Amino acid sequence: MGHHLGTLEKSEEWSVIANDLIARVCALYPDNFVGVCQLPQSPGKDVGRCVKELERCVVELGFVGCNLNPDPSGGYWTDPPMTDRHYYPLYEKLCELDVPAMIHVSSSCNPCFHHTGAHYLNGDTTVFMQLIQKPQLFKDFPQLKLIIPHGGGAVPYHWGRYRGLAQDMGIARLEDTLLQNVFFDSCVYHQPGIDLLMKVVPIENVLFGSEMIGAVKGIDPQTGFHFDDTKRYVMATAYLSDAQRHTVFSQNALRVYTRLGGRLQRNRPQPSSN
Repeated sequence: MGHHLGTLEKSEEWSVIANDLIARVCALYPDNFVGVCQLPQSPGKDVGRCVKELERCVVELGFVGCNLNPDPSGGYWTDPPMTDRHYYPLYEKLCELDVPAMIHVSSSCNPCFHHTGAHYLNGDTTVFMQLIQKPQLFKDFPQLKLIIPHGGGAVPYHWGRYRGLAQDMGIARLEDTLLQNVFFDSCVYHQPGIDLLMKVVPIENVLFGSEMIGAVKGIDPQTGFHFDDTKRYVMATAYLSDAQRHTVFSQNALRVYTRLGGRLQRNRPQPSSN
């Protein structure tokens, strides 16, 4: 997305070009792809242009969601937290259109943070804590749906810490608050990580995600398969039932990306009237 580059106007131009290209690919291969848009964010700028581009992509191009960058500065975190009213116009539009946002940073310009090894996972973990600190967000927007990628960063591994922090702050259980609106994907690159995610986070809050080609492009010498072939890990999670795997692989995505179900229905062959 490169939100740290150029001006807001350049970001808007680049977003329109990228989203139009995504729409073309989806039109060429409607059985394989459905669009999710990038937004024209820029450090220190309001989200008005984002609202406009989101509406264009959903209403005119048939997209079913968007990516939302919690750090347009590229690793320096100069913008407000995701719970700030700075983002409220965008959240209003997301709820109006009934589409979710995946919270995902872009590149890192900060030499302290490797982009995929640190910045991505820092972003996931940081936003989850922001959401714990300001539960008012989901009282203001009870229909808002946010997806945190990469298995939530450090969240599953430190679930006890987050539960304890929420308790110390006098906040209700995470299962009764955040997990009504926040979801995670399965882009975790080894079996123990997926096993932990599925054991800690309710199955209803995990959406299947596979990056092929993702942050790690090589083959794991311990398994002989690509690190980012995440379907294998979900299939091999011993304590999941077939019904739970079906929930992760498809049902959760249809429930969170509500417009996706409508797209699939329209693309199905219709029975002949003869």
